[in-house]
Amino acid sequence: MKHSSNSGLVYSTESGRMCPVCRQPLAGCQCKAGAAILGDGVVRVSRQKKGGKTVTLVKGLALDAAALAGLGKALRTACGAGGTVKDGVIEVQGDHCDAVMATLTGQGHRPKRAGG
Repeated sequence: MKHSSNSGLVYSTESGRMCPVCRQPLAGCQCKAGAAILGDGVVRVSRQKKGGKTVTLVKGLALDAAALAGLGKALRTACGAGGTVKDGVIEVQGDHCDAVMATLTGQGHRPKRAGG
């Protein structure tokens, strides 16, 4: 288990990521009803180099934190790659723009390519 010096438990090997507010696993978060939605509804898929490696970014999803985490997992599974969700942005390791766009379209989103 990892502990932050000022916010308590942030990760448990038994239940994964923990909510910093209610200290419950993210799947059972008590405060997610009041969670802010960060996206503007215009879904943008782009490719970016980070630290010499390519990542595919998905921005603008108007979803709460739990739904965003679930979609991130679905995208990583569809691409067969790792990644994360940070500050309302889904990051998938590697250049998977086409696969991400297809998966998002299949789930009812209307993604747009951004950048080069």
